[in-house]
Amino acid sequence: MLETFPNPHPGRSYQIRFECPEFTCLCPKTGQPDFATIRIRYVPDQHCVELKSLKIYLWSYRDTGAFHEAVTNRILDDLVALCRPRFMEVEGDFMVRGGIHTVVTVTHGEAQRA
Repeated sequence: MLETFPNPHPGRSYQIRFECPEFTCLCPKTGQPDFATIRIRYVPDQHCVELKSLKIYLWSYRDTGAFHEAVTNRILDDLVALCRPRFMEVEGDFMVRGGIHTVVTVTHGEAQRA
């Protein structure tokens, strides 16, 4: 489902950032929806993430029960397997539930200046 396109400048380190403020998954305990903003920051190597496929991929979680930690790590794993970036960070900033605000940040590779 996820797609890439060739990096137009593979010899240059530069950073791409996405913010997806309408992410939804389901609480695996209650079945209630969990809402989050997913932030993705990466330095591409040979391939870049195609945005429409990313949108459809993130929508696929709407009916999926997942703990915040698990879903954030899975998104990173899937994106890293897809495009093999030099660096990638995924942040799941989940809305308050039960009086607790959760932010999960996971990374791949060494942080680079772009």
